[in-house]
Amino acid sequence: QVQVVESGGGLVQAGGSLRLSCAASIRTFSMYIMDWFRQAPGKEREFVARIYGGGSTTNYADSVKGRFTISRDNAKNTVYLQMNSLKPEDTAIYYCAATRGFGSGYDYWGQGTQVTVSS
Repeated sequence: QVQVVESGGGLVQAGGSLRLSCAASIRTFSMYIMDWFRQAPGKEREFVARIYGGGSTTNYADSVKGRFTISRDNAKNTVYLQMNSLKPEDTAIYYCAATRGFGSGYDYWGQGTQVTVSS
């Protein structure tokens, strides 16, 4: 039974930091590309960051580039999102998702964790 669980969300002031974690009980975790998405109420889900299986290659949405850092620890089956210089527009539910790539879609999604940034 695969379980994907996000944690680390909360309420912070603008300019503050949060570190999100996503623990995934996937047997072949290192084979998976891991992505972070976010969705604000009434808004479309948007891509935030991606990290490939080996952890050396990453991609970021322009809106978070230079502020957020994605990383992974394959020994712990965990992916992280370090969020610095947070802005009110970062307020959203943040989701972790796993894909094999090759245009295959997403095999697993977490339940999400709420991030709220006050001004």
